[in-house]
Amino acid sequence: MLDVIACPLRLQADPARVVVRPFHIAIDANVMPGKPGRVRRIVNAVLALSEAEADAELELVLRDFEARHWQTRNVFRTRYAAIANALKLDGDSLSEAHRQLIGAYFCHEYSYAAAALMNPSIVPHPDQSGLSDGAVRIAMSLRAVGEGHISSVAFREGIVGPGSVFELMSEPPFATAADSAAELENGAIEVHRNPDSSLSGTVLFPMTAAQSNGLEDLRLVQFTHDDGSMEYLGTYTAYNGSGIRSEMLRTKDFRSFQLAPMSGPAARNKGMALFPRKVGGDYLMIGRQDGENVFLIRSDRLDYWGEGQLLLEPRYPWEQVQLGNCGSPIELDEGWLLLTHGVGAMRKYSIGAVLLDKDDPSKVIGRMTQPLFSAADQDREGYVPNVVYTCGALKQDGMLFVPYGVADSSVAFAFVPIKDLVAAMV
Repeated sequence: MLDVIACPLRLQADPARVVVRPFHIAIDANVMPGKPGRVRRIVNAVLALSEAEADAELELVLRDFEARHWQTRNVFRTRYAAIANALKLDGDSLSEAHRQLIGAYFCHEYSYAAAALMNPSIVPHPDQSGLSDGAVRIAMSLRAVGEGHISSVAFREGIVGPGSVFELMSEPPFATAADSAAELENGAIEVHRNPDSSLSGTVLFPMTAAQSNGLEDLRLVQFTHDDGSMEYLGTYTAYNGSGIRSEMLRTKDFRSFQLAPMSGPAARNKGMALFPRKVGGDYLMIGRQDGENVFLIRSDRLDYWGEGQLLLEPRYPWEQVQLGNCGSPIELDEGWLLLTHGVGAMRKYSIGAVLLDKDDPSKVIGRMTQPLFSAADQDREGYVPNVVYTCGALKQDGMLFVPYGVADSSVAFAFVPIKDLVAAMV
């Protein structure tokens, strides 16, 4: 039996974590002959207010919301600018109070993690200064689910090690949405974290039509390119309410993020996980194209992924329904450690592990016969019962640090000695 060291810390969904987001009303909504559309009607009503009335109304709004958000007035100004551009307003003639009040009417609070917090992935943080031996600063992504069951990407920072020690940095009082989206080539966009905000308070929301109903299950990996440069890459599922596709996040500093669609047969499905470097001159990806088996996919580029070859099929009772990956493979001296998820009777999820040959990852050289983690006891109840799931773990100081989602509702943490884990495989 493996010695799994559980951390007492658990992250829960929190409806008090809110951001200000644009409240979208179509510019021509509710157009009737002889009457303005709803947006124009609202703006006209604000413009009809005297200076004193506008000041008083804005003061009421700020009394309710300014203490709950970061740079609230600037958010209102930014939203006003978008409305003014759409309606061709003469901003030079408007007072500051009128501008901010117009912006406020087209914003709303959004509780981004009210329903669920789950499916974390983890990578070393770009800043590793000031740490003791055996410790690493980490950046962790989380799938946050809010109103309308729309998923976004939240982040937390912390320190892992030495040994089985984990310290999570406090969240800032205000969360902020990454914005300033710029369109790039081939359907990609770039968004930016506010320069004055922290990563632990940053949320990435859906920005394109393909992402409109969610950014799901980001699998981050610290990727080393052939020239030795490092980049953080992450595959995730974009969901528009009816269809899915796999996309890739790219960042070097967690301040600016590129979000780009991937193409090829494998990209039409979810659950893809990238190796942290090329192997044999190819980029390698773990996929689950048929929904029940694990595949190894090779490519000469990061944005196109073909069918690949079958790597793993369900073998044991706890994985008979389906198999999939639980994040990017982790390089060990013994080979590539791949965490897997298996689904058994009563749709009960478990996390297992396999070991792949380092030079030829199509060869499976070790496999756990029993789960590493299973939904049991306190890990059963929640939004979706009987689920344990991770999108990535971290090798550090002889330990495998595994953050994992519980019942699609919360996030737990555990350590496993790597030598014991490898020894448990057959």
